[in-house]
Amino acid sequence: MQGTAKSTTGRVSLVGAGPGDPELLTLKALRRLQDAEVILHDRLVSAEILALAATDAERRYVGKARSRHSVPQDGINQALVDWANAGKRVVRLKGGDPFIFGRGGEELEALVAAGIEVEVIPGITAASGCAAYAGIPLTHRDHAQSVRLITGHLKNGSCDLDWAALASPGQTLVFYMGLQGLDEIRRQLMQYGLSADTRLALIEQGTTARQRVHCGTLARMPDSLERDCIRPPTLIIVGGVVGLHERLGWFSPEHALAVGWETGQGQRDG
Repeated sequence: MQGTAKSTTGRVSLVGAGPGDPELLTLKALRRLQDAEVILHDRLVSAEILALAATDAERRYVGKARSRHSVPQDGINQALVDWANAGKRVVRLKGGDPFIFGRGGEELEALVAAGIEVEVIPGITAASGCAAYAGIPLTHRDHAQSVRLITGHLKNGSCDLDWAALASPGQTLVFYMGLQGLDEIRRQLMQYGLSADTRLALIEQGTTARQRVHCGTLARMPDSLERDCIRPPTLIIVGGVVGLHERLGWFSPEHALAVGWETGQGQRDG
């Protein structure tokens, strides 16, 4: 009697790699990396994190930078479906958290629609990881009672953000992918009433050996912005909590476990 054929469909894990430091991976993320047969990874996943994966896993780079996508998003979605249908244990490894400006929701939709077994493993997003390593609490009873995570990638030069709400006092604003739109962000916030003296920080390559924190105000940018070449990924934090950096900054980049990124023209959370 002929037996029933077993299903060969694999599974996909959408995994958040965190902001760079390999020790910020969750235990579950590490287990999936060490069990993976195929890994599709973003640009902002540190080499130190990739080194933790199974040595025989097939690694595919599908990273994105501003106006430069190695593989279109539809192609990534289809690749995840195809590898799973081939019976593979697939890890989609994304910088930061998959669901915060990382298109993880789009990938999850595609996998569910295709009937693929899938799980989501959250990661530490850049806002919390980089702010913590800069000694900037995102909320603080004396400075901010709420925090907003905002994409600063102003498509086609336009911006349709609710600037009036963003300019409200008593909150912390965190802009992802905002380095190229920094002047517009500053101008809009001041135009809608946020004080020109409001503190601002640029956290460059946070949680890695290349971390640098550049502090200024909405009106007066950090001197280092003109003096140095600030490279993505750079997170922008606006609010009174930035003033705590000078006292609370604790992280020594020279002791970091991840080197960082040499170049880049844009940044994402994942």
